[in-house]
Amino acid sequence: MMSALPVMVVIWAILTGLFLALLAYNGTLTRYEENQLFLDDVNPIEKQQQSTIIRRIHQVTPYIRALGTLSAVMTVLIIGIYTFDAWKKIQQ
Repeated sequence: MMSALPVMVVIWAILTGLFLALLAYNGTLTRYEENQLFLDDVNPIEKQQQSTIIRRIHQVTPYIRALGTLSAVMTVLIIGIYTFDAWKKIQQ
């Protein structure tokens, strides 16, 4: 089991890095997003900009959730394997 651990740590690092990069990208998108309700067409440019930002956020959200879940599962798996291997060594 311990021979697979370095490979799992590398996979975990890649998944977590991608997750953090997407979180940073989402943060830059939401920095310019304003909670506005456009009731009339006085500023169609601002309405279009807000719609574009919201569309991009909705596109990125499933990937953030998936990578966050995969990163958490890999974390639990790595800790579980490490703990199981340590327990076996203590028992010897």
